[in-house]
Amino acid sequence: MASKTFTMKSFTLLISSLAIIQMATAGDPDILSDYIIPANVTILDGLFFTFTGMRAFVTAGPPTTFKSVSYVVLQFPAGSPNPPHTHPRASELLFLVQGTLQVGFVDTTSKLFSQTLQTGDVCVFPKGLVHFQYNADPQVLALAISAFGSANAGTVSISNTLFTIGIDNNVLVKSFKTDVATIQALKAGLAPKPALRI
Repeated sequence: MASKTFTMKSFTLLISSLAIIQMATAGDPDILSDYIIPANVTILDGLFFTFTGMRAFVTAGPPTTFKSVSYVVLQFPAGSPNPPHTHPRASELLFLVQGTLQVGFVDTTSKLFSQTLQTGDVCVFPKGLVHFQYNADPQVLALAISAFGSANAGTVSISNTLFTIGIDNNVLVKSFKTDVATIQALKAGLAPKPALRI
């Protein structure tokens, strides 16, 4: 009887382990390239990734339904950036509801694609590529809605990843061809601020 119980426990443990491994490896399929260029496209620049046809619909307000898996509303105070970051598991579709935004991304050949969006424009950031948004207007708030092709897009902040997780200063000094004082200043500027005690 004891050996049957042990065998049943072993079998249950094996099945549970396989299920956990399957869940841990589940995710969206990997793409084979950053983006696919249609045969009829001769100029590839920031306009290729931008759609301006919705400008006329902006006065009706933001859309009420989305067909993508996940979305977020982003507010950009005057003069503020959304620093360079990536979403390793999803492409991002950004719809600018109000204001203007400078946007851009860098593909894996180190080519920058940038554009200034107007209210009503839509821009796509391909999955896994470093991208940013910046509200250069010194007075007007920008409002955008981002939709992602995955419920678990993930966000990797480039600056936080490099300067706040403990990478050795010497690695960063050599990588950025600078000095320790500069690296320490960057780390200090990105360090979390202590909570106020009341």
